[in-house]
Amino acid sequence: MSYEVNEINSKQMTFFRFEDLRIYHKALDYIFWVQSINQQFSGNADKALSAGFCEAARQVALRIAEGSAREKHQFIQYLKEAKSSIRSCLVYATIAHKHGYITDTEEDESRNQLMEMTKMLGALITSLQKGNAAPQDQYDEEFYPAKSW
Repeated sequence: MSYEVNEINSKQMTFFRFEDLRIYHKALDYIFWVQSINQQFSGNADKALSAGFCEAARQVALRIAEGSAREKHQFIQYLKEAKSSIRSCLVYATIAHKHGYITDTEEDESRNQLMEMTKMLGALITSLQKGNAAPQDQYDEEFYPAKSW
């Protein structure tokens, strides 16, 4: 379930600001990807591994959502925590691959999605840090579609 920029542009801006962030939608896509991959795990798969992988994936989106309601410096901290959850996902994917629960291709797909999200979060953090003098309602179009607040 991928959200195109023009889909977001064509609808009214949401009440919850995080829903307008591209990284939030990438995180949702990754959650759905992890859930579908976990359904393919064999019956012998480690249930704790599966549950931990799903939870780490959810934490990326949850930290973005939670942090968006905070002051800018707190939001930055939550975004850094989201990056930590991404690193956890990488570890879970590596373990799942070493156990043979996911293929080489699936591990690469996971790694690529995680690298993209890490870069997006890093760029958003940098943008927020540079914009400390700017009002909190000012948005960078790189992260949010065009807005008219």
